[in-house]
Amino acid sequence: MTDQDGRGVLAGVRDLLPVLRERAQETEDARRIPDESIKALQETGFFKLLQPKTFGGYEADPVTFYTAVKLLAGACGSTGWVASILGVHPWHLGLFEAQAQQDVWGEDVDVRISSSYAPMGKATVVEGGYRLTGRWSFSSGCDHATWVFLGGPAFDADGKPVDFCTYLLPIGDYTIEDVWDTVGLSGTGSNDIVVDDAFIPAHRALSFQATSKCRTPGQKINPGPLYRLPYGSVHPSTITAPIIGMAQGAYDAHVEHQRNRVRAAYMGEQSKEDPFAKVRVAEAASEIDAAWLQLTHNIDELYQLACRGEKLPFATRLRVRRDQVRGTERAIAAVDRLFENSGGRALKRGTPIQRFWRDAHAGRVHAANDPERAYIMYGNGEFGVPVENAMV
Repeated sequence: MTDQDGRGVLAGVRDLLPVLRERAQETEDARRIPDESIKALQETGFFKLLQPKTFGGYEADPVTFYTAVKLLAGACGSTGWVASILGVHPWHLGLFEAQAQQDVWGEDVDVRISSSYAPMGKATVVEGGYRLTGRWSFSSGCDHATWVFLGGPAFDADGKPVDFCTYLLPIGDYTIEDVWDTVGLSGTGSNDIVVDDAFIPAHRALSFQATSKCRTPGQKINPGPLYRLPYGSVHPSTITAPIIGMAQGAYDAHVEHQRNRVRAAYMGEQSKEDPFAKVRVAEAASEIDAAWLQLTHNIDELYQLACRGEKLPFATRLRVRRDQVRGTERAIAAVDRLFENSGGRALKRGTPIQRFWRDAHAGRVHAANDPERAYIMYGNGEFGVPVENAMV
């Protein structure tokens, strides 16, 4: 591995953007990312940005990863979304016990993992591990993965909840049901995962108590600063980064559209001469920039603290969540501001502006984007009220 800072990956991603733009409608129509797009992303090294060096990854600066995601989502929202989700999972696996990492990457360091973290199933503690059953929805990019992360509570033999974990399963232990048919992020193939009484060895389960404390078993073989970052900072930012990218894609498409648009209702006035159109463009650009600057500044601050071996202040982690949900709000506000001024022709199927508008709003409904919960956590922290939430 030679591209330790990820710059070569970013260059490769930029080279892919034109073909991903051209393929965006095909991706939406297929309801999944084309195999060719996944293969091309793999060839850039994108999926190894957050993968441990122990297993052939780059362990790159997380801002490099989010930058790549933003670029991809600015070309195709669905591709950027799936890339972000699949791309963060090597980081998460790096927190698991060494044996779990060996199970996945021991023979093939290019293996991919999908996920569905919502507690839609039930695990029972048994000798040597867990028995897991349930149905999980919204596993983005699952057709391109051979392992999956599933979230859920663990119960003892008496039915008492004893933990909440992420469980790691190989494809032979679950089935994928094709149910994805949506108005936004249509190309993500976010289908259902069904598990029927699968045995999960103990080393393939990771407690959320460990991730929230930033003390995980994987740090024994992955001691680098990347694996000391909070799950509640890294994963929610993985959701917001592509939405900011979609907003940027909408902005670029809108500006290009407006340069040549003639407004018949206003005596043939060109949109580029409309002062109000210029105001809207300026407002949207500022919102997108603010969202991105806050997200990258906060993540970089955490990363630099980890690099220096310093404690990650809880107040900083709360700020990361505050600005992460605010970043999604800013991106959505920018897309809406642009879309309402794009004119009737922007509604035509196949145009990028309406696709970005739908994709961004679809991403907004992800649980990581609930602003009220994040704001209340931040307010509790400011007032000295205990914060009990693993997503910080």
